[in-house]
Amino acid sequence: MKKLILMGRVAAGKTTLTQALKGEQIHYCKTQYIHYKDTIIDTPGEYTEVHTLGAALALYSYEADVIGLVISADEPFCVFPPHCVYHVNRDSIGIITGIDKPNANIPQVELWLRNCGVTKIFYVSSYTGEGLDTIIDYLNQ
Repeated sequence: MKKLILMGRVAAGKTTLTQALKGEQIHYCKTQYIHYKDTIIDTPGEYTEVHTLGAALALYSYEADVIGLVISADEPFCVFPPHCVYHVNRDSIGIITGIDKPNANIPQVELWLRNCGVTKIFYVSSYTGEGLDTIIDYLNQ
């Protein structure tokens, strides 16, 4: 299985997605540091939001096979700059979490991810399980 690093702002759903992909019970857990697990690297949202912490994401991305940009379907803005995936030499995917949320604006989030340079986008709900199989299948290829 390919190793995946998840990057996104605070409350984007990275830890919840990690728990769902691992088949764990979903519970709130604020990520305070980088969780380096066997197949998933879960990062704190602050590392994406605070410019001076971004170097840690760059370093840990070298430990992964795939970089996952995570944006919640109800995000009010995108923290990732345009064309950012072209700066890495790894496969990059987009993951839209919370697709079942009432205020979900999936077309807007999809546009943001496409502007980042992502060509493969996954649509998931960690609570209903929708879309989790497609990510697992992709990582197993």
